Amino acid sequence: MTNKKTAIIIGAGPAGLTAAYELLTRTDIKPIILEMSADIGGISKTVRYKGNRIDIGGHRFFSKSDRVMDWWLQIMPIGAPAEQVRITYRRQQRILPVDSAVNKEEQPDLVMLIRDRLSRIYYQRKLFLYPLTMSMSTIAKLGLFRLFRIMVSYGYTRVFNHKKEKTLEDFFIKRFGKVLYKTFFKDYTEKVWGKPCHEIDAAWGHQRIKKLSVSKTIKHALQKLVASKSRDDIHQKETETSLIERFLYPKYGPGQLWEEVAARITAMGGEIHLLREVKGVILKDGRVTAVETATGRFEGDYFFSTMPVKDLVAAMDGQVPPPVKAIAAGLEYRDFVTVGLLLDKLVLEQHHGTVKDNWIYIQENDVKVGRLQIFNNWSPFMVSDPNLVWIGLEYFCNEGDELWSMDNQRFVNFGIDELQKIGIIRREHVRDSTVVRMKKTYPAYFGTYQQFDKLRAFTDTIENLFLVGRNGMHKYNNADHSMLTAMTAVDNIIQGITTKDNIWDINTEQEYHEEKQAV
Repeated sequence: MTNKKTAIIIGAGPAGLTAAYELLTRTDIKPIILEMSADIGGISKTVRYKGNRIDIGGHRFFSKSDRVMDWWLQIMPIGAPAEQVRITYRRQQRILPVDSAVNKEEQPDLVMLIRDRLSRIYYQRKLFLYPLTMSMSTIAKLGLFRLFRIMVSYGYTRVFNHKKEKTLEDFFIKRFGKVLYKTFFKDYTEKVWGKPCHEIDAAWGHQRIKKLSVSKTIKHALQKLVASKSRDDIHQKETETSLIERFLYPKYGPGQLWEEVAARITAMGGEIHLLREVKGVILKDGRVTAVETATGRFEGDYFFSTMPVKDLVAAMDGQVPPPVKAIAAGLEYRDFVTVGLLLDKLVLEQHHGTVKDNWIYIQENDVKVGRLQIFNNWSPFMVSDPNLVWIGLEYFCNEGDELWSMDNQRFVNFGIDELQKIGIIRREHVRDSTVVRMKKTYPAYFGTYQQFDKLRAFTDTIENLFLVGRNGMHKYNNADHSMLTAMTAVDNIIQGITTKDNIWDINTEQEYHEEKQAV
């Protein structure tokens, strides 16, 4: 009688938990998850503070993958919006009234809400829809002269700009023209990355924005005028991701879904060990045989890693070719701080009406805050008192820099001062506050990133090692793509596929992939 095979999974984020769930439901391989923190969900966790909840970075549950949508809905049934529009998804016909303003205590907890998407850009103390629409309101706010410059710049780019996109600046200008790029994209993007756009690889644009362009935005706006079908279909298959109008969202934030997945994993016989940071990776004959933590060694047959690949390679110290080790050491990340503020109200609404945004991009260059989340608008259950406003100020920084090192109370005061300066809140309306820090939230497309293919070539030779997820692959994926990388890795194990190419190809724009191959 042979012993049951084991998979060691590093990280309890979306990719790691998906891998474990897939193994348990489709194979006889036992998953053992090692999570360095005390939390479930990675950057998709939900932070609780005095009955209020913080979604780190904001997570819209939307995917063009039926496989992912079915997976989510298997865990949490779909709900309906407050107006009770009947929206169905594939085989799921059960509609639950989970978003009405009455009888909240009677609502089911393990449920997905259907939410309206609204994001705007705050620029020159005015709100602009994102993606931009050429409405009379937008034209009035921009002014005819700036609008004329935007149109001329865009027209010039479409006719004369045919150069290959090497940098993120090239990417933006080719799609939007130089004037629109400098007006609405440059300052915010450089806040996110802390570097000029011309120093960032164009790959980030292809990961996050892909085919969004002025023409796509105009086409989408025209389609909305002649058809209302998209309002009744959560698929939105023909809509670019940045243009979707509705999305799913767990009643109590994204962490609720991943905590439920974790509970099911343990109920089915999987193991999840919190506070187990992997410090060593043991290689022998082209395979991983074990990983080491401060409290012991874990041996296995398969190994899935969602930990930052920089740290994974460092844990293989002495077993990695020096050039590969140097590339891994040179990979960079951006870290993330959220300042949560509980308010009586938003002053912003005095001048702009009711604010229904999920988040607002702060394009103003005289403050460091990059984005503002309004958690009430993600789900009314994210705030304990519906009469108050619960917001998150998002700052992008590097571990150890001035922002990251600022003590909590000073950071809160800093954030309040910034939002008061640009007319969004007043200090006297602040009821409570908290600060949440997240390391290595965004894998960066600079540093040694352009040599990453050499690092990948090395890790791909390790037969039973699968790099999955955002940090595991150093690839700026959304949660659905991270899940798909884990699902595909399990597919490969089941089907005996040894190549890792199909994992790396997830969320890679085909034309860009072909262009990179030709360079």
